Amino acid sequence: MLPEVRERILQAYKRIAEVDRPEVWITLRDEDDVLAEAVALERALEAGADLPLAGVLVAVKDNIDVAGLPTTAACPEFAYTPAVSAVAIERLTSQGALILGKTNLDQFATGLVGTRSPYGAVRCAWDPTLVSGGSSSGSAVAVALGIADIGIGTDTAGSGRVPAAFHGLVGIKATLGIVPNTGVVPACADYDCVTALAHDLDSATAAMKVMTGPTTTDPRSRAWPADVRLAASPEPRVAVPRAADLVSLSPEYRRAFEETVAGLAEKGFSHIEVDISGLLDAATLLYDGAIVAQRYSAVGEFLDTAPDGADPTVAAIVRSAAGPSAHRY
Repeated sequence: MLPEVRERILQAYKRIAEVDRPEVWITLRDEDDVLAEAVALERALEAGADLPLAGVLVAVKDNIDVAGLPTTAACPEFAYTPAVSAVAIERLTSQGALILGKTNLDQFATGLVGTRSPYGAVRCAWDPTLVSGGSSSGSAVAVALGIADIGIGTDTAGSGRVPAAFHGLVGIKATLGIVPNTGVVPACADYDCVTALAHDLDSATAAMKVMTGPTTTDPRSRAWPADVRLAASPEPRVAVPRAADLVSLSPEYRRAFEETVAGLAEKGFSHIEVDISGLLDAATLLYDGAIVAQRYSAVGEFLDTAPDGADPTVAAIVRSAAGPSAHRY
């Protein structure tokens, strides 16, 4: 086995024991199984295989299928064990990534806090009195604590970017359809994206590059156009919300926001205030509007059986879509 890969695996499991954060994981693979995969990985490399992610340790949100490991979406009664991995995960492992296990989340990826799970509220990596952000809470914390190199999550309305931001990580939500959703428990199928979380942009981009590309099993999947052109102003400028749109911030967060804007100014960035009220209104549609019907379509009938493991807040959000009249859709 490659010495550096073995050492990284041993370090990861030592770190898991040190931090004692069982709420991060729903299913954690046995250390010996991961080491055995690393041996097979070394043999493949010796045979000439080109594996750009060789030995990269990955934590996978538990609404994404990994062959042989239960998928729960943070609801025990919903659990099933898939025979094949999600397309995104199969692409990662085929390029040498090693899966550590399945991570906790806001149940059915419905929430941005990381607390809506019968497996326990996922706490911030740095301060256990604070929330981790969600819904890809466990994946973000596993990376922030130095256990995993890459966290794989999903993002519909911020579920990958929010916990990444709470922990100073890079969280990439790609263009819709670029990464196939085959093997992902849907939240809002038209808006769901598989995301990558990492300490740096290069690592997150490497994972996204491997996962990207169409597949026949996901009609929404597509290739990234080869001729995309991106442009930025020669003078760095940042858009910031108007004061009127920040009234919900606590004094502590308002101060932190103002310090961040001031810090950008010191680095040569100018800023312009923008009206984000329309964005705030649009955000409510995913939890209190017709679009929530997609969540009901995915898991509503299951939640109607009132399983004991259903989070009451999540169940209420999903069931709210059962009643609205057709004109709202």
